[in-house]
Formats: sequence, structure tokens, C-alpha cells
Amino acid sequence: MATLGIEEEYLLLDPSTGLPVHKAAEVEAFLHRSPRITEGEIQRELLSCQLETATPVSATLTEAEEYLLNFRTQLEAGARKAGVIAAGTASAPRIEEHYPELTDKDRYRDLQASAPGIVGDQFVNGLHVHVSVPDRETGVQALNRIREWLPAIIALSTNSPFWLDRDSGFGSWRVVHYRRWPVQGCAPVFRDAADYERRIQRLVDSGAIIDRGVLTWMARLSDSYPTLEVRAGDAQLQARDSVLLGGIIRGLVSTAVTEARAGVPYSTPDDELLDAAMWQAARDGLTGDLVDPLSARLVPARERVQALMAFIAGALEQEGDTQWVQAGLAGLWEKGTGAQRQRRAMQEGGMPGLLELYSSTLTGEL
Repeated sequence: MATLGIEEEYLLLDPSTGLPVHKAAEVEAFLHRSPRITEGEIQRELLSCQLETATPVSATLTEAEEYLLNFRTQLEAGARKAGVIAAGTASAPRIEEHYPELTDKDRYRDLQASAPGIVGDQFVNGLHVHVSVPDRETGVQALNRIREWLPAIIALSTNSPFWLDRDSGFGSWRVVHYRRWPVQGCAPVFRDAADYERRIQRLVDSGAIIDRGVLTWMARLSDSYPTLEVRAGDAQLQARDSVLLGGIIRGLVSTAVTEARAGVPYSTPDDELLDAAMWQAARDGLTGDLVDPLSARLVPARERVQALMAFIAGALEQEGDTQWVQAGLAGLWEKGTGAQRQRRAMQEGGMPGLLELYSSTLTGEL
């Protein structure tokens, strides 16, 4: 059985205006006072209006969900004491013109110096799912095999439609935003683990990126854990949305590991077609068509998701996740992605309605 870990990022917003509020240190201090939160559970992100957490290594989706629900409950309480809203959105709906306050870390200052225009509006949050792999060699071979399915993961996770006080026209503006970093999109195909390391080191040696952490590929091997890390997803409104994506991604990586070990041949979509498929998925989410990177055809989003589910069905059954994922997908088709829910809230209630959605879904139901 493969284990998984889920990293969630949150934005702190003004409850009246919806603007980001640089109070991460204050909210973190309240969290530290909670007996239900340990110091290692709270992590700071690039901007001081962001906070992050990561589940412990989890064997089941229920374990991961229980952890996230507990953290979100404590986060909501800490944010309320600080007079802000903690939001599970992948983009800030509006931002101020002045340069944001960075978290006080040397690395973040180095990032600012290397890309000030990008860092200056990095008000975006992702969902990172780690799935255990036996070793780095198998991990690289699994990485090669999951590429064609990453656009479908993006489509399922879209939750960042608003940017600069308007609808961006994209379900995931975060994905579009990340395309501005020097190493982005889908990782290339690697011959083996040695090739993976050689090519990453050449990128670092080039000086174009400050370190390996700026590899903003949609999926990569973790440098800290024996995992394959899928970074394609937007941060999610609800914990159950995050865990649903975690279950699907675990099924995808586990299937890829099984096929790699068995030496099953795999297809390699054209790089430009795969890139276009990710852009299309970021724009339309589940509301239209998705590109099949192998056939180069537009197909209904539901058809593409069903193909993904068929591909990972065996792994879901083995992990005991089939019913969990099926129920989660049924709810997703019924309620829509986070982007769809955000647009409904904005249409029905304007910015107050959107902020109410953020507040109500952090720990509760839609």
C-alpha cells in the first residue's frame, strides 16, 4: 500500500474587502496556543498573508481528512481572533497595488530579487500531494507515466477564477500564473534517475533558478521524502475536496509504479500538445472539453475523467479508496469544482457572498 501526504495552502483575507491581510504571524501565534496543534503542523509561505500545513504520512484517506479538518478548525478560530478570514482559495480575488509583505526568510528575499514582478503578485495557493514510491528510479519511471493525466487533475481541481477584481475567464488562474516561472508546466521524459538528477543540476548551475525548489513542474520527485509530489492542483475550498484529489493522485501514482515495475510500455504525448492540454484544463475545468494528449482530440471533460478512473481502478480497489473516490466525484459533478462554486457565490452575492463561501467551506459544508 502506498502512503500519502497532502499539503494545503491558505490565504488570509480582510472580511470586509476581500483583500489579502498580512497577519500570518498573528494567526500562527494563536495556533501555537491551541493544544490541538503542534509546532511542526504550521508552515509559513512566501507571502505573510499565507499559511500552510501538511498532513502526517497517511495510510488512509480518512486519516488525511481528519487531520485537515482538525487543522482547519483551529485555523478558523485563530483567524477569527486575528480579525481575518482564512480561505481555501487558490487565488486572491483582489490585491492591493503596493508590493506585498514577504515572510522573513532569506530564501524568499532571494526569490524576490530573482523575479520581483512574479513574487509581487504571488497571491496563489496550491495543493501538493505526496505519494510514496519504492525508490527514485521507480519514481522517475512513474513520473514519466503520469504526464498525460495531469491536465485531468488540473480540471478536477480548478479553484482560482478571480484575479484583480474580475473573472479571469480561467477556472485555474493559478496554473496560468505559474507559467511565468522559468521551469514550469509538465516535466519532460527522463531516461532514468541519473538523467533526472543531471538535468536538474544543469538547471541550477545555469543560474536561471536560485535552487531546486523553483522547479515548478506539475509533478516532480521530492528532495525531502521518498515520494512523487504532484503539484497540479489548486488549493481547495473544503478538506474533502483536497482528500478526493489525494485519493485520485495516489491511485494514479500507484498505477504508474505498478506498470513501471512490470515494464509496461507507455505513451509520450507531444510536449506542445500536453502544454496546450494543461492550458485548456486550466481554462475550462469540468465545464467543457478537455484535450486528450494522445489522440489530439477535444473530448467532453466527463469522458476524460472517466478514462482516468478506468486507468486507476485497480489501484483504487487495492488501496480501499474506490467508494470514497466515487462518492467524492459524484459530489463534485453535482456541486461543481471550486471555481464553479466561487462564480455562483459571486453572481448571487458579490464579494460578500464570495467571502461567505470561503468562510463557510473552510471547516463546514457548502
